[in-house]
Amino acid sequence: MAFEFCSVGLPGRHGLASYAEGLTAPTQNCPNPTGVLTIRFLDVGQGDAVVITSPDGKSLVYDGGRTESRMRELIRQYSIQNVVAVVASHADADHITGLIPVVALNRPKYFVNNGIAGTTQTWQKLTNVVKQAGTEGLYAVDVVMNLGEVKVTIIPPPYGMPVAEQNLNSVGILVEYAGFRALMTGDSEPQETNAWLWRYTGRFFGPSDVYKAIHHGSLNGETRTWLAAVRPRNVVLSVGPNDYGHPAGLAPKVGRFRVETRLRSRVQHWLSLPVQGTG
Repeated sequence: MAFEFCSVGLPGRHGLASYAEGLTAPTQNCPNPTGVLTIRFLDVGQGDAVVITSPDGKSLVYDGGRTESRMRELIRQYSIQNVVAVVASHADADHITGLIPVVALNRPKYFVNNGIAGTTQTWQKLTNVVKQAGTEGLYAVDVVMNLGEVKVTIIPPPYGMPVAEQNLNSVGILVEYAGFRALMTGDSEPQETNAWLWRYTGRFFGPSDVYKAIHHGSLNGETRTWLAAVRPRNVVLSVGPNDYGHPAGLAPKVGRFRVETRLRSRVQHWLSLPVQGTG
């Protein structure tokens, strides 16, 4: 299967990097593709926001970044519409704030979350907008959501995670289409990923054609055991200017461990990944 990363925005932002093997560096803006699965990793600075659009135009938004205004710009720029579901990996502001305009403008059918209410005004505003939009709130469980021919498996937090820890209750998703697989697991930490590996088989998680790095590449993200199960071929790192030291822990683990990924290029643009369904 052939696919490529390409820039889909103005240069000069610093929200994304890719550690990619066999992918072309961005050289030009990409139009909105039709008839293919498209996964857009949006540049929202320090935060996460991913738009998954099926070949027939149905979209799912996984996290939304930390500002409403930025997400409104992106919604207009990429004509983000026909959103049937939004998934919040967890309730931290750098993941959910941008979901507010997504829900308000698209009125999706479902809002999937980890079931642990946030304690911020941002969370309260999001849940109010969800109610006003008539969107059904769903606690994450083992379920498959179909975007046409695209299968999105919801990966709920394992049982027994401390309820006071949002990161340890991150909701993951596995996107599958025509043999292609993409894995994203929010800000999960080793306690959660170890529990997932105990609950599921290693084959469930890997190999992954595209893998979004945990927690913006933080020190308490990937472990070698986890990477051995995921077996990522290409890694996308979503990070912006921050006071947390991100990214810190990903590159040495990826570079030293014998997985298929190679550190190859740092791409400081928005990334779009169109996937053909012909195999």
